[in-house]
Amino acid sequence: MLHHVGIEVRREEIGRAVELFELLGFERVEPPPTLSEFTWLERQGTQIHLMPDESPTAAPRGHFALVVPEFEWTLERLREHGFELEERRNHWGSPRFIVLAPGGHRVELMAFPPG
Repeated sequence: MLHHVGIEVRREEIGRAVELFELLGFERVEPPPTLSEFTWLERQGTQIHLMPDESPTAAPRGHFALVVPEFEWTLERLREHGFELEERRNHWGSPRFIVLAPGGHRVELMAFPPG
């Protein structure tokens, strides 16, 4: 099980990042007091940690992938909230899209995983 992914986000973009991940089914959770400068979100035991940084670094091709429940409905909600989606090739019968999270992080959205 992947427990968490930490991504750097400009402090002023954290609200927008929270909006994105809430649309993807994540909910805010409280970090421990020693990590209170971070914003944590969780869905089914997997967490996203938003780490404030004035110059976020994101790998140009690096990404993490999420299986998205209610796939088409979720894509429409993302569009309604101003998130741009890039359709990707279908490798195993599952539709896939990329959405850019604040900080430039690529998040792959899948209707279902391979296999």
